[in-house]
Amino acid sequence: MEKNNPRILNGWCMYDWANSVYSLTITTAVFPVYYAAVTKAGAVRVTNGKYFINFLGLEVQNSVIYSFALSFAFVSIALINPLLSGIADFSGRKKAFMKFFAWMGALACIALLFFDKDHIWVGLVFFVIATIGYAGSLVFYNAYLPEIASIDQLDRVSAKGFSMGYIGSVLLLIVNIVMLQKPDWFGLQDDGQAARVSFLTVGIWWLVFSVYSFMRLPKDVPIKNTHTNILSKGYAEVTKVFALIKTLPRLRNFLKGFFFYNMSFQTIMYLASIFGAEELHIPTSGLIATILIIQLVAILGAYLFSMSSKRFGNIYTLLFAVGFAVVITVCAYLVQTETQFYLLAVLVGLIMGGIQSLSRSTYSKLLPETKDNASFFSLYELTDKVGTAIGTAVFGVVTSFRGNMRDSLFALFLFFLVGMFYLNKIKK
Repeated sequence: MEKNNPRILNGWCMYDWANSVYSLTITTAVFPVYYAAVTKAGAVRVTNGKYFINFLGLEVQNSVIYSFALSFAFVSIALINPLLSGIADFSGRKKAFMKFFAWMGALACIALLFFDKDHIWVGLVFFVIATIGYAGSLVFYNAYLPEIASIDQLDRVSAKGFSMGYIGSVLLLIVNIVMLQKPDWFGLQDDGQAARVSFLTVGIWWLVFSVYSFMRLPKDVPIKNTHTNILSKGYAEVTKVFALIKTLPRLRNFLKGFFFYNMSFQTIMYLASIFGAEELHIPTSGLIATILIIQLVAILGAYLFSMSSKRFGNIYTLLFAVGFAVVITVCAYLVQTETQFYLLAVLVGLIMGGIQSLSRSTYSKLLPETKDNASFFSLYELTDKVGTAIGTAVFGVVTSFRGNMRDSLFALFLFFLVGMFYLNKIKK
């Protein structure tokens, strides 16, 4: 496959533009805030300022069930993606699998149009499906990176992809914010209906721009006679990759470090809005403004860390980023005012772009020469999603037992330190 082809690289980066609206609007900005409002309105009990909803016959705190829904989605994708990626590598149908998950996620976002206080299950079910679609498509999307870019271009291309994602998602979020603030301008009844329509726009945006990417990414080259024993062949591909990982200590230590530091960082990203709403009582407008700040600063962070990696190397740059995240976690525990929360958001945004783009490109650099990139990146995504599932679950459990979200930050603090330990074991 030809490397560094501008047409292919731009098409690849455009998928970040397409799917990042899900990551921003659904998982970070509008959906968590809308979810909190809807579950408060539909609460069956309020105790000490905590809202409990009826779920499967049990009274569960709304923030806890949200954490568990995230965990369930990530565990689901962790279980099925390694096998599917093995099948994709063996059958030569990487793009087909990427399309399936992308469009499944986009359609689930559209279905969130029907999420209200009388249909909380609709929000939870389609939120889980959308999360599976988003995470599933990334396995095959990321697997293209080492195939289409040379090793000296990996950091730059990865940073460009994330930056395009940040820009695209901010543009749509600005439209959605105007819709939320002035629903009458769009012929909508209130901000609740505007929030549901914003979920619809995410699904449509994801669908439309993903088509552009699929037109430019290399075509699948199906292998004949793969209809027989395709499941066993897929399993064999995954088994082969796991066996190879054991012979690559630097890659193995990176995955261990990535598992822990990414676990904490993703948990912070997914639950930051809920934390701001529940612990600091920040209004919806303030929370969404915070998310915009994070995304805009992340564009700068992605390029700054890419430049830093050229001078100091990927591992040392990642060590600095994770160490900085440790400081941010301590500050989050101590934060008391809305202004402090906004300042913290700037710091989070600065390292968010760097950690995400550098982690992806560093993993690509550490891979051996192979045609099984989907299987290798399924392991990367498996590490990501299992870690995120554990992180959000731990956060939910500690919050449930302790009665507040601040004490849960201590677990994230420890996970960051373990991640730094394993990164430190990798030589420059």
